This record gives sequence, C-alpha cells and structure tokens, in this order.
Amino acid sequence: MEDLDRHELATFLRRLQWGLLGLIVLWILWLLAPVLTPFVLAALLGWLGDPLVDRMQKRGVPRIGAVVMVFAVMSAVTLLGVLLLLPLLQRQVVTLVTSLPSYRDWFVGTALPWIEVRTGLELVPYLDPARLFQLVREHWDQAGGAAATMLGYLSRSGFALLGWAANVVLIPVLTFFFLRDWDMFVERAAALVPRDHAPTVSRLARESSEVLGGFLRGQLLVMLILGVLYAIGLRVLGLDLGILIGVIGGLLTFVPYLGPATILVLGGIAAVVQFGDWQHLAGVVAVWGIGQVIESYWLTPKLVGDRIGLHPVVVIFAVFAGGALFGFLGMLLALPVAAIGNVLLRYAHERYTHSRLYAGNPHVIAPPGPAGGDAAEQGEA
Repeated sequence: MEDLDRHELATFLRRLQWGLLGLIVLWILWLLAPVLTPFVLAALLGWLGDPLVDRMQKRGVPRIGAVVMVFAVMSAVTLLGVLLLLPLLQRQVVTLVTSLPSYRDWFVGTALPWIEVRTGLELVPYLDPARLFQLVREHWDQAGGAAATMLGYLSRSGFALLGWAANVVLIPVLTFFFLRDWDMFVERAAALVPRDHAPTVSRLARESSEVLGGFLRGQLLVMLILGVLYAIGLRVLGLDLGILIGVIGGLLTFVPYLGPATILVLGGIAAVVQFGDWQHLAGVVAVWGIGQVIESYWLTPKLVGDRIGLHPVVVIFAVFAGGALFGFLGMLLALPVAAIGNVLLRYAHERYTHSRLYAGNPHVIAPPGPAGGDAAEQGEA
C-alpha cells in the first residue's frame, strides 16, 4: 500500500513539474514574441519547402543544390508578387485617401439618417464634424496630452518600423538555413525523446506534419486564387477600390467566413458610395456568390479538404486568441498549435476507447432479471 502511495505521489510530482515547465515556456514565448516572430515565420517557410528538397534529393540532386534551387524559386515568387502588388496597392491606397470625403459624406448624410429612422436614435449631431471640432476646442488640454501621447507612440513606432525592416531582411537568411538543416533539426529533436515513447511521438509528429502541411499549402493557394478572383471581379465591375478590397478579402480567407464577409460588406459600401444604384450592389453580390461557389465546390475540396479537422469556430477562436496572447507570433502559431492539439486529442480519444475505463470490467456479474434468468437457464441447459 505504501509503495502504491509513493508511486502515485511520484506521478503527481512529475506531472506538476511538466505543467510548471509548460507555464515557464509560455511565459518566455510571451516575453520574446517580437524576437521570435521572424524565426517562427522562417521555420514555417523552411518546413513547407523541405518536402520538395527531400523529393529532389531522392532524384539524385545534392542537398545543398536542392536547397539553393527551392530557395531561389521561393524568393523569385515572393519578389514577383511584391513587384506586382506594391504598385497596384499604392495606387489603391491613394484612391482610398482621395475618396475618403465621399465616404464621410455618405456615412453622415445617408447611412446615419437611415439608421436613425429605423432605431429612433439621434446619431448625426454627435458625429457632425463641426461638433467634433467644438469638443476638441473645449477640451484642448486633454487633446494636447493625447497628442503628446500619440507623438510618443509614433516615435516608438519608428523604432518598431526599423525592427520590422530588420526582420524582413532576416527572414530570407533564416529560411535558407532552416531549409538546409531541417532534417538535422528533426533528427536531433527525435534523439531527445525517451526510447519507450519514440514510436508514439514519431507517429504523432508525422500525422501533425501531414495534416498541417497539406492544410497550409492548400490554404495559401486558396487565398491567392480567391484574392485574384475577387480583385478582378470587383475591378471589372468598375469599383475604384476593387483590387484593394479583393486582396484584403483573399488574405482574410484563412479565417472562416471573415474573408467572404469582407468582400460583401466593403464591396457593397464601395458600390453604394461610388455609384449609388442597386445594379452595382447586385454585381458585388454576384462576384461574392461566384467566389463562394468556386471556393466551396472546387478550391477547398480539391486543395484543402478536411485536412486540419477543426471546426470553423475553433479556427476563429485559435487565431484571435493567439493574436490576443502573443500578437503576430500568436497568429502565426495559432493554426499549427490547433492542428497539433487536434491530433493529440484524437490520439487521447483512441487511447480512451481502448482503455479499461471505457470498456468497463468484463467480469461484472449480470444483474438479475428476465435476461439474466434466461442466460442462466441456457447455461444450465
């Protein structure tokens, strides 16, 4: 009995140690989130490109040569995308800035009165520009303090901008090293796993890599295709901001329902402000509908499928929770962590359904009753 109590106490202390270690790791991640972001992004890129490098190695290409070719292709595709998108997005941002007065007039003169008629609330007086300027003059001291705070934030943002520029330069370098040494990293990590748990850990790691790799590669293609489709459709419709709205909608497609909702809401507002008729609004709905049909019946089933196995609500929660806890790093890690967690939950469910707790005690005596009596009589017979 004492040996059993000691074993249970030792098991509890060991689990407590692992729990404390996990909390310490999360705390360190929270502290180092800005520093770790380029490393995590480069590791994801290296992990996505490693299967292609391995495939080329199997065909006789040396590892370093395969890494150089894959890295060159990834860099060329990224550079081409930047060169094509930046001028377009720059012109779109300039168009947005010049169109802001029209959107402001539509919001104050059309949208707010429409809301007031249907809700009975008085909103226009509170959002009138003249009233806002009057409030600023009346509370100039507070406004000056807020302006000083804003200037301080902008000065700090300048250093943050320099940090982002350094990260942009650092990411390609880190990606090359992750591509070159990915197999070595995996081997060293596998060597640290206790030998009696190595087969199970290897199986779970392989399943997690297959699930997440297939999902991310497919989702990136879906985002790219839908972004191009929405941008072309809205631009053909005549919307001045069609390319910008399409790109935003395509990028947000990885969050379920957010990308399509962005196209519908922003595209509808742009159509109403620019043209003011129902025909262009119906055109936006048509572009949105065509994109939804293509995504639902072709892109997602062919490219993504159900590889990640997560409900859309779980995906949305994971992305926003990761962003709230760890910023951009958390958003990068949200889906990988959720996918690995789902694989672990499936494994736990498998272990549970094969456990004695789930199956029950097979030696339990059947309760008395008609069925038990019949079984006893059949046994005696």
